[in-house]
Amino acid sequence: MALENLHDLYVEKLKDLYSAENQILKALPKMIKSADSEELARALQEHYNVTEGHVRRLEQIASNLGESPRGKKCVGMEGLLEEGKELLKEKVEPEVLDAGIIGAAQSVEHYEMAGYGTARAFAQMLGHQQAAQMLQQTLDEEKDADKTLTMLAENMINRMAAEANGGEAQGMTQPPRMSQRR
Repeated sequence: MALENLHDLYVEKLKDLYSAENQILKALPKMIKSADSEELARALQEHYNVTEGHVRRLEQIASNLGESPRGKKCVGMEGLLEEGKELLKEKVEPEVLDAGIIGAAQSVEHYEMAGYGTARAFAQMLGHQQAAQMLQQTLDEEKDADKTLTMLAENMINRMAAEANGGEAQGMTQPPRMSQRR
């Protein structure tokens, strides 16, 4: 598709986001299965469910424009998810893997936040207020997922990873309890 104006760029961004979200839906089940922490697995499963809604919103926005959201591959997301796949192949302590999963998931969330912020700005500039509101809703959900992951990391998982194999976490005498899935 030749990009001749902001509308074309907006449609291209929507297609990129659609591809990214569908790639995430394929990758999340492996991350969920690999998570040792019940809390992390639950947060990832919740985000999987929310991501299904993101896909539906993008389909609706594209349909309202008379466009298909298909036809583009998001190579940025492909790269981020490939890094995550490599991490899952590592032979590390479960707590360390959980910390790595959070890091990989937050890289994905930040990429999505940038994309949705851009798409929302394009929608607003083009006068597509309903689409802008829908994109803002998704952006807010991506921010919420990032906050949840940060809370899990800071409140328990990073500390547990630091203490794996006899290491010590700095600044805390008693680690919080974490539910294990194994």
